[in-house]
Amino acid sequence: MKKIYILTLAAILATGCKKNQLDTAPYSTVATANMWTTDNLTDLGVAGAYNALRLGLNTGGDSGEELYMLDRFGFTGQNRNQQSLLSATETTGDGLFSSVWSHLYEGIQRCNDVIVNMPLKSPSADTKKARYVAEGKFLRAYYYLRLNQVFKGVPIYLKPYTPDQATEARSSETEVWNQVVTDLTDAINEPNLPDIYNAGDANYGHATKGAAYALRGKAYMYMKKWDLAAADFAQVKAKGYALYSNYVQLFKTANEQCKEMIFSIQNVSVVNDGSTTQWFCGTRSSFGSCWNDYLVSPNLVDLYQNADGSTFKWDDVIPGYSSLAPAQREVYFLRNNLTAAEITAATVRGAKMDLYLPTGNEERILKAYANRDPRLVANVITPYSIYNGVYNNVNAACVSRWPYRSAGPDNADLQTDTQSQFYYLYRKFVYEGNSEIIGRNYGPTDFPLIRYADVLLMWAEALNEAGQTDEAISKVNEVRARAGVGLLNSSAATAVAGQDDLRNRIRDERRMEFPNEGINYFDELRWQTWKDKVFYPGNGTKQVWGANVYTYTYQGDYTNSWPIPLVETQRNPNLKQTPGWTN
Repeated sequence: MKKIYILTLAAILATGCKKNQLDTAPYSTVATANMWTTDNLTDLGVAGAYNALRLGLNTGGDSGEELYMLDRFGFTGQNRNQQSLLSATETTGDGLFSSVWSHLYEGIQRCNDVIVNMPLKSPSADTKKARYVAEGKFLRAYYYLRLNQVFKGVPIYLKPYTPDQATEARSSETEVWNQVVTDLTDAINEPNLPDIYNAGDANYGHATKGAAYALRGKAYMYMKKWDLAAADFAQVKAKGYALYSNYVQLFKTANEQCKEMIFSIQNVSVVNDGSTTQWFCGTRSSFGSCWNDYLVSPNLVDLYQNADGSTFKWDDVIPGYSSLAPAQREVYFLRNNLTAAEITAATVRGAKMDLYLPTGNEERILKAYANRDPRLVANVITPYSIYNGVYNNVNAACVSRWPYRSAGPDNADLQTDTQSQFYYLYRKFVYEGNSEIIGRNYGPTDFPLIRYADVLLMWAEALNEAGQTDEAISKVNEVRARAGVGLLNSSAATAVAGQDDLRNRIRDERRMEFPNEGINYFDELRWQTWKDKVFYPGNGTKQVWGANVYTYTYQGDYTNSWPIPLVETQRNPNLKQTPGWTN
């Protein structure tokens, strides 16, 4: 699949798709008549439907549209720049809404071409065409699922259409979920769609029955059809998918085709076909000199439990910590041996400097990150931890210290693009040294859209909601055992008090398992917890000690659904705006 991706867009453009289809939404230019006339063009046309997964990727700057970037709206992530969706200034004309809408409908248009035109025109073998139709339906279901997660009811188009035909009214949220289920059921019932692809298979990266079961199970979760969801997740396991043994190594290129990765965006080290996580999550100390636009919220860091599964509490490490104002707590994060000027500056910022330890400050704060759930240090660059970066393109292990002084060879400070603030930084999907990546805007590691840990925790959620709490606990414990954190019900600290308690534990487990994977924001919307978890009093974009750089403001309950983009309501008079959105 990876080699196909490299050629896809050039091949499609060469065979007649017009550039202006990238400027309309829903997309309306149907592939030219000769698109499917050879076996090779058939392969390339289907690859075009997959390539729509990366629409929104921008190798010239930060688009804000990629899945991992949307974590900034959730509980676990944040952005260094103020966001209108979090500051009560959002409007229907926001480019995020129109771009996500248009890109997903472009994917749907390409899938419709595969499903309708490819079987009629392609000379490929019937078995191959049948498999490709199933893949097209899987992808169409994925694109509609993504739309329905945020817009909650959109027009349904099941065949290629021209601009004057793009006039469908919105279907209801339920009708869209039913269409997603129908497409995935068709894919599952196709005998030529394989259960799973093994690593190294020439078709690895294409959809499988296992992926279709996983995606249909997710749709059932939205529909609250718990028994059907659990049954589908059981089928994913039956098809051969399983957890990878090592959480840290799971996100390395060498293991991107392990059995945990059910469906991923296939990245390669080529411009427009690689990952951008390095550029926008990495730092100036990362290869390529990166921007660290996307950051880890202290909400997530504080959520990670102690290694035995007990709740982490700052006051257990630093007595009196929680009684201080956030600005005062900065004192605990200061480096050893501050200069007189640094002491003055910290005092002005509000740090409670009578608590400063000139020769033991770093050692004291390091205890807060020791003996914690191992996923914390796997996902996050915590204060005074080592990051294996580069200096002048030479490998250099640096340390996250505050305040920043200077970068350099080994043991110098980690340099960020936000040196006047001290943030938690992503470690997951940020490459190390100078050998894992050749360009900051095209990393080689695949980006998982569905992995087995996601399936296990949705499976646990479905079982718990269906009243099968004990069985649900066992699914959660599979994830926790791999992570290396105390199992549920293994001690008094991890004892589960019942269905409601387990519901909250599963939600926290998902928050801890999936940072920087573009899952949390959608979870909070699905659980209807977004307001409580993101807009609680005093929350915002925070430095590591909890002081806000930007404070969030809730705009209204209607923002739990995205508006139909203004440009779309202007183009299609049959589109009815989401209630509450007026501007």
